[in-house]
This record gives sequence, structure tokens and C-alpha cells, in this order.
Amino acid sequence: MLDHISIGASDLARAGAFYDSVLAPLGYTRRYDDDSSLGYGKESTQLWVLAAERPVPADPKSGLHICFIAPTRASVDAFHAAALKAGGKDNGAPGLREDYGPNYYAAFVVDPDGYRIEAYCSAEA
Repeated sequence: MLDHISIGASDLARAGAFYDSVLAPLGYTRRYDDDSSLGYGKESTQLWVLAAERPVPADPKSGLHICFIAPTRASVDAFHAAALKAGGKDNGAPGLREDYGPNYYAAFVVDPDGYRIEAYCSAEA
């Protein structure tokens, strides 16, 4: 349904360092880079991180979060570890979420600007 999503960042260099490290274990790379925006994806750019004077304020009760597809459970684990190392905050350690489905393996973090992000894998083991 979606082609891409854009989010604003208060510090583009900090956001770039964060997303470079957390998306790498999932197989996503920085595909675009200039003074005002960064683009991430595999075959196409699907996440845009924009320098923003007024990013959307962090609101844990907004319901907004972004979920990235992960190829393996190990990549979900690596995503979570990379996020914590790069300045993100834990919002749910890697593990099965059986209430979402029998093979729903995910981890949740909050990025430096307050966006809630998730990596999810449906593969067994």
C-alpha cells in the first residue's frame, strides 16, 4: 500500500548515524544523502529522514510507530542491540509476540527524536 514514508529529524547527522546502524542488520542501506535528507531502502528508497525545524513531537500515546521487515530473528536481535548502542531507547526487547501471531518475532525501540520503531520477522527460529 505505501511507497515510502518521511520523518523529520532535529539533527540529521545524528539521525543518519542511528538509522545507518539499526537498518544495516535488516539489509537496508542509505541510498540517498544530501544536506537536507537521507533515504533508506533495498531496491528503492522507502524511508526518508528529513532535516526538520520542527519534527513531530514525540508522543508515546499517539499510536504512531514504524515497523521494518527483518529477514531473520537474529537480524531483529541485531537491530535492537544496534539501536541501544546508537542512542535509542528500549521499548520492547526482542522476542515472540504470540498475541500478534504464532511466529511474530519483534523488537521495539525509540529513536533519538522519539519515533517508535520496530523490526519484525515472521520466520520460525
